[in-house]
Amino acid sequence: MTQRCGLVAIVGRPNVGKSTLLNALVGQKISITSKKAQTTRHRITGVRTRGTTQFVFVDTPGFQTTQTKALNRTLNRTVTSALGDVDVVLFVVEAGRFGLPDAKVLALLPPDKPALLIANKLDAMPRRTDVLPWLRGMQERHPFAEFVPMSAERTADVERLFGIIEPYLPEQSWFYEEDALTDRSDRFLASEIVREKLFRLTGDELPYSCTVVVEKFEEEGSLRRIAASIVVEREAHKGMVIGEGGERLKRIGSEARQELERLLDARVFLELWVKVRSGWADDESHLRSYGYE
Repeated sequence: MTQRCGLVAIVGRPNVGKSTLLNALVGQKISITSKKAQTTRHRITGVRTRGTTQFVFVDTPGFQTTQTKALNRTLNRTVTSALGDVDVVLFVVEAGRFGLPDAKVLALLPPDKPALLIANKLDAMPRRTDVLPWLRGMQERHPFAEFVPMSAERTADVERLFGIIEPYLPEQSWFYEEDALTDRSDRFLASEIVREKLFRLTGDELPYSCTVVVEKFEEEGSLRRIAASIVVEREAHKGMVIGEGGERLKRIGSEARQELERLLDARVFLELWVKVRSGWADDESHLRSYGYE
């Protein structure tokens, strides 16, 4: 049987549902989600093998046009480098919407790579009859190979998307084992899960310039001992994370631990600290030490 395998980039402005789509395509949560922009900060590879075809999805950070910190420049470099070596691009937008931030990502698409327009969140459109004129307008913006109006939350839509992507992948041997889900380590996933809970539970009051560094990840039989630091830029931010009487930090830890136990299929002992590192998000050496390429 001839095998197919290829790289599929998922790109779009922040908050269009790229990570939700990646998790749906892989069939398991490997990329964190929240309503806060810049939730995804790393190039995350998700793998799904179906029949003779292996799909290797690359989830990228939302391309940032408003912030100019070193962190944002690093994230934008991640997006452009991911586009250089893929076989097909999924350009994700909200169905019926297209603004300047979408246009800036669209301008990055390599002209020699097939691009599929993923019109996500279709169920949020008030009138379905508006889809066709909007799609015609999108075709004038870029010669998309396919139009896929869908909702990443609907299994049937995700199944249909696999069939649409498959012909664009080259005939070649698989890159990963058949049961592989991601190229990221459990240690990396632990830091991401803690960061997701941090974003979700602090809402908009905490600036996005906070990160999570796993200091310790030890395996003892069916137990995982994990120690992580939440790094913020100011003392005031530290108070926001800890909350009154330590309640918020406790809840972040509790929700992260429960999710990690499901993800790692093991008991988890999780310790969290909050550290203040002034200006880390605009310091290239700090960014490298925290794992941002």
